[in-house]
Amino acid sequence: MVSYSRELVDRLDGSVVGRRSEIEQVVAGLAAGRHLLLEGPPGTGKSTLLRRVAGELDRGFCFVEGNAELTPARLIGTFDPAAVLEAGYSPDVFLDGPLVTALKDGALLYVEEINRIPEETLNVLISVMSEGSLQVPRLGAIDAAEGFRLIAAMNPFDAVGTARISGAVYDRVCRLGMGYQRADEEMLIVGNQARTAAATVGPGFIVQATEMVRATREHPDLRTGSSVRGAIDLTMVAAELRVLRDLPATDPGVTRDAAQLALSGRVRVRDGCGRTAAEIVDELWAIFFAPEADDDPETGEPDGDDSTGKGQRHHLRAVAGPTR
Repeated sequence: MVSYSRELVDRLDGSVVGRRSEIEQVVAGLAAGRHLLLEGPPGTGKSTLLRRVAGELDRGFCFVEGNAELTPARLIGTFDPAAVLEAGYSPDVFLDGPLVTALKDGALLYVEEINRIPEETLNVLISVMSEGSLQVPRLGAIDAAEGFRLIAAMNPFDAVGTARISGAVYDRVCRLGMGYQRADEEMLIVGNQARTAAATVGPGFIVQATEMVRATREHPDLRTGSSVRGAIDLTMVAAELRVLRDLPATDPGVTRDAAQLALSGRVRVRDGCGRTAAEIVDELWAIFFAPEADDDPETGEPDGDDSTGKGQRHHLRAVAGPTR
């Protein structure tokens, strides 16, 4: 079995950017025999962190995608109808679902977006966490083997399609809240995930793309901003558009189209706003990418007094957070 050690944390820290504290807490929780719940907005690396943890552990990993179609039967398993007609309800004809597999093998059961699953399915998980076993009709009790843990991830309640998680779940897990990383860490993620494109567009583009994406999270007309995936896609799309159009990556047409393609579907406008996502993306693009009207066309340096647009640019760049 793997040792829950500082060496394990160091290995994980080398593969997940900006999550040292979270890695330590996850490893400590597993070492203490606790079930875990990672809660945070999309794109904060919950799944990445858990997959890396599972990859370093010397035990199985059962993945379950949380959605409205995850019934108890799909989670637990079911008897093969054809085999039942021949052999009856024998353990040999039971088709294990991911929960039964994890229980028998002492594996990690990773439930993604647990707050999207039906209540009756959630009750099954609550029972397993409480009792350490599962009662299956006509099959009997299945006790959790040593090492079984439930590790769940969830988006905030106000995300579309989510439901509130009951206190019964929170009482049986150790909750770890995960927010967005710092600006410099997100820039590093973009550079790593879009390595070829980043080399093409240059480090300055990565800074602008990351700052623009971070500004979507603070925009007053947006209910939900973009995760770092938006900056990754913006960078990769711009790198391809520059080739197709034989233009610099900083060309206004390239950056605007890349921003619309990467971000307009990711952000969510507040109810009653009266503006579209595309309009807000255009606004932010003008702040972070468009040539400034008061810049000298030859030098790119400011020419004249600071304008209202310039002040807005500085404000939203400050909102995006420090780059170091």
